[in-house]
Amino acid sequence: MNMYDIILKKREGEILSKEEIDFFIEDFSKGQIPDYQASALLMAIFFKGLTKYETFLLTDAMKRSGDVIDLSKIAGIKVDKHSTGGVGDKTTLIVGPLAAACGVPVAKMSGRGLGFTGGTVDKMESIPGFRTSFEAAEFISLVNRVGLAVIGQTAHIATADKKLYALRDVTATVDSIGLITSSIMSKKLASGSDAILLDVKCGNGAFMETLEEATELGKWMVDIGKTAGKNMVAFVTDMSQPLGLTVGNALEVIEAIETLKNEGPTDITELSLKLAAYMVFLGHRAKSPEEGYEMVLDKLHSGAGLEKFREFVEGQGGNPEVTKDYALFPQASLSKHILALESGFIKSIDARVIGSASLHSGAGREKKEDLLDLSAGIILNKKVGDSVVKGEVLATLAANDQAKIQTAYDIAITGFAISSESVEKPMLFKKIIL
Repeated sequence: MNMYDIILKKREGEILSKEEIDFFIEDFSKGQIPDYQASALLMAIFFKGLTKYETFLLTDAMKRSGDVIDLSKIAGIKVDKHSTGGVGDKTTLIVGPLAAACGVPVAKMSGRGLGFTGGTVDKMESIPGFRTSFEAAEFISLVNRVGLAVIGQTAHIATADKKLYALRDVTATVDSIGLITSSIMSKKLASGSDAILLDVKCGNGAFMETLEEATELGKWMVDIGKTAGKNMVAFVTDMSQPLGLTVGNALEVIEAIETLKNEGPTDITELSLKLAAYMVFLGHRAKSPEEGYEMVLDKLHSGAGLEKFREFVEGQGGNPEVTKDYALFPQASLSKHILALESGFIKSIDARVIGSASLHSGAGREKKEDLLDLSAGIILNKKVGDSVVKGEVLATLAANDQAKIQTAYDIAITGFAISSESVEKPMLFKKIIL
């Protein structure tokens, strides 16, 4: 078996066998296949595509290229939640405590962010003392004791994916449904949970901008997960404007806490309750999603979700008093308002533009090695459909560098559009895929 024949076979649109896919992933992971041949195969896949079964085989081979986490020592049905990413998406920090408060064990591994803000582990590190690195035994013990743990993804998970993505990124082969699916699902399957809830974002602030693209990705990931023996559900949700009112690391954690106090924005509260409800259902703690919804709503109103968040923070070495004193978070020294230039109604808030502004404020990374300013970001005062008066504050930027806050301002001000006529609020939930 050799790479020339495999490349030729896929170039001609033929279906690759399990043996051929395993050979490619195993030898590429070991450095025995040169980048130019791997790139040629990726380009052939990009143009000729993968069947769902080929995608499953590729996903499985990539999963086996690194560590596969064994969570069998954690009691109960472990449920993971994955979002394809967006602007202001801090739902893990809300749904994790709510689901855990209902008795669902949540053992989550999360990567660091590259783009608009940090990832979940970056956000949590804005809490003084919070640890995101644990040995496996300690991680499992933590989940058994608290019901929830979020740690940084080990470098040894799906190692082939890291090498392949680096090539895809520089060879214009990222946008392939089979390659996207295998990249996401190889890491999710290697993380060891019994069930996976997917939140596939759709809109100009998401990787998949159209409903059709997001739905297709959701269906592929659900099918691959089910073929691997996992219980799967996917939502397609709106990302045409930022989720919630904050974009930035410490800012988003504060908003998550506010939401657990039942004082958060309507959209983030609604989405978190729905996602947590399905996690409770997938974890067999509720007989239906509707029953799950009532359970998580009770945990929100009773304060049990907030208390679980405090336990979670304390269990990972953080200061739980951040839920009472937001001054314990990193504080930005500079702020700058964006004012409405006319009266009317908010027609649109371009999520991608706001995300770019957040990145330039210091809240995100352009390169993996960039350091984050955990205090930086944007606080929105308005959402699409809200009325506004000329001179009213649309948003406030936070940063610690004058040049950065000015650059962020120059970008962000272009992200708001105002209409003289009333505007309908966008539909948050687009589709559910079972």
